[in-house]
Amino acid sequence: MRSKTVEHVMKHSIVYGYALTQPFVFYLDAQPLLQDKLLAEAQSLQYGEHSEVVRNLQYKLTKLGHYDDGIDGVYGLLTEHAIKGFQSSHNITVTGSADQATMKQLVVAERKSKIAEIKNSIYSIEYGDHNEDVKKVQELLFYYGYYKGSIDGIYGPLTESAIKQVKNENLLEANSNGKETKEHDNSSEQDSKEDMLNEENNNDIVQLKVDRDFNAIVEEAKLYIGTQYQWGGTSPSGFDCSGFVQFVYEQHNITIPRTVNEIWNFSSTIESPSIGDLVFFETYQPGPSHLGFYLGNGDFIHAGASNGVQISNMDESYWSNRYLGAKRIN
Repeated sequence: MRSKTVEHVMKHSIVYGYALTQPFVFYLDAQPLLQDKLLAEAQSLQYGEHSEVVRNLQYKLTKLGHYDDGIDGVYGLLTEHAIKGFQSSHNITVTGSADQATMKQLVVAERKSKIAEIKNSIYSIEYGDHNEDVKKVQELLFYYGYYKGSIDGIYGPLTESAIKQVKNENLLEANSNGKETKEHDNSSEQDSKEDMLNEENNNDIVQLKVDRDFNAIVEEAKLYIGTQYQWGGTSPSGFDCSGFVQFVYEQHNITIPRTVNEIWNFSSTIESPSIGDLVFFETYQPGPSHLGFYLGNGDFIHAGASNGVQISNMDESYWSNRYLGAKRIN
């Protein structure tokens, strides 16, 4: 019965599924996920039981310094004594039986102790880093099922997501020197990627001399509020920031370039924006990487990676700190 349980758990675990899709990346031991799953599904363990789950229980108790006898899968006196010691040190009613509350706390404590070993590495790395500290963090977080990318030593969105999950589960102690890992704005990365994606396919743009009704342009833009963000998107089925601006202009027979940087170079600089003008932001790298239509009163409409087409205000700290300037399509 136990062997069937193990097989079932493995076939339905995150690590098993990942191993099938990326076998060359899957070189870390999957045992912690399997152990945790078995312990979570087990009923209360107590003196006299002999099973694979008891063996997993002993293994975790050993890693936490509560058990120093042989890992034999037998719930004997020393295992019971170790459970009592763990319960006492974690403010759990001391019974000597490994009930579900005890096993849940055991899983948390074991993960917390291992993550504490890489705490300094976590707090030393930042988005965009490519080094051995990032790799060390990826390896351990992959080991426990938080990180689901390649072990490449590159701090990208998957690494950031894994670290954030660990923090949300209170598995990471505060850094003694007060330094926190910086969270990266995903929309800025998407905007940078869209520029790189579309720059290769851009054709020369010929500006058309057309009379503009700027109020009509912003009203057109508002029709698409709520449209989802799509990297490289240029239609109401999904927009990226420059695809959105280009599409709205096209509805008024105005042709503009495709990428943020090209639109910046194509348009004319103005001192301050009026309704319908374009406002630009530096979100990911030096230079323009995000834009939208100015609506007045500090508001602008744009396609953001988080919420799609939306209205934001330039006085918000994120945008005010990244504002580059306003430009106009003549």
